[in-house]
Amino acid sequence: MNGTAGRTWAWARLGVLALLWGSTFLWIKLALTALSPAQLTFARCVLGALTLLALCLGARQRLPHGRKIWGHLFVAAFFCNALPFFLFSIGEQSVDSGVAGVLNATTPLWSLLIGIVIGTERGVHPARLGGLLLGFAGVVVIFAPWQHAGPVGWGAFAIVVAAASYAIGFVYMGRNLVGKGAATISLSTAQLFAAAALTALTLPADGLAPVQADQRGLIAVVILGVLATGITFHLTFRIIADEGATNAATVGYLLPVVSVVLGAIVLDEGFSVRVAAGMVVVLIGVGMTRRRNPAVETSRTTKEEDVLQ
Repeated sequence: MNGTAGRTWAWARLGVLALLWGSTFLWIKLALTALSPAQLTFARCVLGALTLLALCLGARQRLPHGRKIWGHLFVAAFFCNALPFFLFSIGEQSVDSGVAGVLNATTPLWSLLIGIVIGTERGVHPARLGGLLLGFAGVVVIFAPWQHAGPVGWGAFAIVVAAASYAIGFVYMGRNLVGKGAATISLSTAQLFAAAALTALTLPADGLAPVQADQRGLIAVVILGVLATGITFHLTFRIIADEGATNAATVGYLLPVVSVVLGAIVLDEGFSVRVAAGMVVVLIGVGMTRRRNPAVETSRTTKEEDVLQ
C-alpha cells in the first residue's frame, strides 16, 4: 500500500488508536470505583495480554524466545506498561479523566527530545518541531495552569511522569524490538505478559484490598483491559514498526480531544470555549508533526500492512 491509499490508511489507523487510547482515561476513572490502582494495573495487563494471546494463536504466531529479546521486553514493559499504567491509576484518583488525557499529550514532545538526544531522530523537519511545540501550546491552553491557585498536585505530577515514561518506552521499543524479525503481534503479546509479571510484584503493597462489587466499575475494567489496553497496545506497536516512535507518540496529541469530550459527556467534567480552542490547536499541531522529510520518506522500506497479522 502506498501513495494516497497508504496515507489514508495511516490516518485511519491513527484515528482508531486515538479513540481507543483516548477512552482509556474514562475507563480508568470508572474502574477505580471497583479496584485499587495496583489491582487495576494488574487486571488490565492480564486482560490485555490474554486478548493478544488469542489473536496471536489465531494468526498462528509463536511468542518470541531467547534471553536477549525477553530482557528487552521486560525493560519495555516497565516503561511502556507497568509504570505508566500504575501512575495513571494513582493520578486519576485526584485528577479528572479529561485532564489526564491532556497531560498525557506531552508524550510526543518527550519522545522527540529523547530521540534527538540518542540519535534516533535525525534531520527533524522544522515543521515537525514547530508542530510539537504548537501541540504543547494547545495542551497548555486546555489545562490553563494560570487558573490554579497552587501546585496542580501529586496526581498531575504522576501523570506527567507516566507520559514521559511512555516516550522512553516508545523509543526503547523502536530501537530494540521492532524490525528485528519477530511479528509485532507476538512482541506486543509477550510485552503485556511481562508487564503483568512486573505488576504482580506490586500487589502485596496495594493489591490486597477487597474488590468493590461495583458493576459499572467491573465492566470498565474489562473494556480497559481488552480494548483500551490489548488492542490499543498492538496498534501502537504497529505504528512504531511502520512509522517510528515519534509518530506513534504523536497520537498523544489527539487524546485530549477524546478524553475531554468523554469526560464531559459521561462524567460531567468541565468543558469550555477555552478547552475547545486548545483542542483545535492540538489538532493543527498533530498534522504538522506527521510531516516527514522527502529523503526520509523515500528511503523508508516497505513494511507489512496487516494490523492484526
